[in-house]
Amino acid sequence: MIPTDRGCGARLTGVLLVISLLAMLGAVAVVVPSGLTLNPADPAAVLAAVHARVELHLIELGLDVIGWLALLAAGLVMAGRPGTVPHLTPAAGLLAAAGLAGLLHDAGNLAVTQLAADPADPAAATVARGVLLTAKWTVNLAGLLWVAATAVTALAAPLPAGLRRAGVVAALSGLAAVALPWTTGLGGSSATLEQLGYALHLPVMLWYGVLGRRLFRKPGWGGIDPGGVASTAQPGAAGPSHPAPSTPGSRSARFGGS
Repeated sequence: MIPTDRGCGARLTGVLLVISLLAMLGAVAVVVPSGLTLNPADPAAVLAAVHARVELHLIELGLDVIGWLALLAAGLVMAGRPGTVPHLTPAAGLLAAAGLAGLLHDAGNLAVTQLAADPADPAAATVARGVLLTAKWTVNLAGLLWVAATAVTALAAPLPAGLRRAGVVAALSGLAAVALPWTTGLGGSSATLEQLGYALHLPVMLWYGVLGRRLFRKPGWGGIDPGGVASTAQPGAAGPSHPAPSTPGSRSARFGGS
């Protein structure tokens, strides 16, 4: 059920974004040093690595599922909660779609886990290559949707100028990460190139973490309150029969909050 209390939806969105960041950072911290990047260029080596470190693989997979699921939920809450800034509806949809694509990517990686039961089987390696290629391009799609959501949010939300500029920079960095696999031609991405992709996508993850923390601490987007109505400045002391006159700026939304 979508929260209806003022500010509850914003806080929930913030919590989900922070959970997504922490889970994905945890997954990267497991996969990179353990060599479990699951490169489709060498499916036999992937199956052998998963077979040898299946516990680490499942831990990383579980963290990644939590991360993408939290991102999907954050997009749905942002789209469905009362008072969402209208211009952010496309961003919410893109964020939810990115989370769904990421979950499909993890489904492919889970299938690889089952194929790794007999890593020496040539048929398993053949099937694994197709599964791994599909999973890699699915996560590339998830990254592209996430970058698009970042750009729309940074440009459409009433955010402080610094956070807006950081969002644009993060989106450009994420776009470079998404473009990397397209530069490899027939050879496919190497493990080193995949780690570079992780590094280039890190600003997007961190930006959403900062945004999530902000939404939790200051519900609402900038000066727009959680109900979606511009904040109204309260006049000073005024007698019951002589209310203080409003000023032209008393009903304007203060971007950036205070």
